[in-house]
Amino acid sequence: MAYDADVIVIGAGLAGLVATAELAAAGRSVILLDQEPEQSIGGQAHWSFGGLFLVDSPEQRRMRVRDSRDLALQDWLGTAGFDRPEDHWPRRWAEAYVDFAAGEKRAWLHRLGVRFFPVVGWAERGGYGATGHGNSVPRFHITWGTGPGLVEPFERRVREGVARGLVSARFRHRVTGLGRTGGAVDTVSGEVLEPSGAPRGTASSREVTGAFEYRAQAVVVTSGGIGGNHELVRAQWPERLGTPPEHMLSGVPAHVDGLMLGIAEAAGAHHVNRDRMWHYTEGIENWDPIWARHGIRILPGPSSLWLDALGRRLPVPLFPGFDTLGTLEHIMRTGHDHTWFVLDQRIIGKEFALSGSEQNPDLTGRSVRDVIGRARTDVPAPVRAFMEKGADFVVERDLSALVRGMNALTGEPLVDEAALRREIVARDREIANPFTKDLQVTAIRGARRYLGDRLIRTAAPHRLLDPKAGPLIAVRLRVLTRKSLGGLATDLSSRDLTAEGEPLPGLYAAGEAAGFGGGGVHGYRALEGTFLGGCLFSGRAAGRAAARAVA
Repeated sequence: MAYDADVIVIGAGLAGLVATAELAAAGRSVILLDQEPEQSIGGQAHWSFGGLFLVDSPEQRRMRVRDSRDLALQDWLGTAGFDRPEDHWPRRWAEAYVDFAAGEKRAWLHRLGVRFFPVVGWAERGGYGATGHGNSVPRFHITWGTGPGLVEPFERRVREGVARGLVSARFRHRVTGLGRTGGAVDTVSGEVLEPSGAPRGTASSREVTGAFEYRAQAVVVTSGGIGGNHELVRAQWPERLGTPPEHMLSGVPAHVDGLMLGIAEAAGAHHVNRDRMWHYTEGIENWDPIWARHGIRILPGPSSLWLDALGRRLPVPLFPGFDTLGTLEHIMRTGHDHTWFVLDQRIIGKEFALSGSEQNPDLTGRSVRDVIGRARTDVPAPVRAFMEKGADFVVERDLSALVRGMNALTGEPLVDEAALRREIVARDREIANPFTKDLQVTAIRGARRYLGDRLIRTAAPHRLLDPKAGPLIAVRLRVLTRKSLGGLATDLSSRDLTAEGEPLPGLYAAGEAAGFGGGGVHGYRALEGTFLGGCLFSGRAAGRAAARAVA
């Protein structure tokens, strides 16, 4: 029986584009399949902020940040907490990825035309100990052009492969089965969906118009995770994170449904660490949604007062931007699935960034003028739009009105004004001296010792009840689904492994479908900037390994 191509790649997101580009560069013929229309090429990466984890980069050194491979690996391992037999390959992937991030990653991307915003962000700051969770130094490098700017060079390389006759991109092809011949995965079958003009990210038709079956010497699964499938998220929700939220927002389109993981399992692949997942706690409802339950994540600076649903301050070190999953675990044990930021206009103007390419038109459009304009305005336009139109924002001149608005928004008198006033007044008294017992105030002052935070990300410490800093703002935050941290087990060549730990002939996996490498390169927690980078690294490994295998 003849082959239709050397390799079939399932999924035209970032990992799939990288794998396909590597295969085409090696002269291999590829069929690239995706259930969505062509206008959705690039998948979730298109919608991203474009953040990448780099180690000891020129951008860091210009910002006076001293980083090293050893410090980065210490942070990664302290964050991941690998503790299972299944973590053998994830740990190997983690070590290899940190080497990549400290080595050729930036130069490789630079040769492809990728550039970076000069100020490096500081995500997941931790707050525990030197061997615990978190980034010891800023490592979050924002792609100039955000997600689309990172997708662009790989989409271009794939389209060049199409022009050369090496790549056949077939959209509206939904895979429903993988077949084996002589033990090797070599057949991909499924349904052809009717053509769709649905704009990127919106729901497309699921009307079936035909069937397909293709054969190749190797198959690469790059179909993404489960974040758009709330039922599956709840089914895999780990007990350690408490009761899953009754109401969640979606940080990804609905087609990110995780169904391909079960199809790969049925063919003999091993899905591991499915209880490890990454969801944000700073989600707000998009006032101009693109997909169902569309939420946007606030990328906060460290100054907002973070309160639970009853108006109680979250415990140390659960400050904004410090420990995403630690905060999620705490919230899910409170009996409520929303929290609050309480802040003022001075803080929101300097410290609020919104995740997503569409929420950052200046960076996405690569406009130096607009970036400078953002820095000079009191509140950036995308943030101002949420203040004025967002369902989760309360803006008032005094605290009494703010609390009334918070309780009106939830429909319950959960927040007591007198208790909240005592908390804020006590916090404000701590601002009077350069030293304090309030560890969040200490963290704010520590952040401002980093040049990047002082310039654009952290407001000078001040009293929240200072009228000159107002108005006061409360933002209701909900859980926002995003990433699977587990996935299909793979070795360092991205070959899928069976439950016995042996390579499954013919089958490879990369990106989120592989837990970004090995079935869970992040372990229990992530350092941020590592999801897109994991797609790049594992997609490249899968493409190169498959190219060698079919030589």
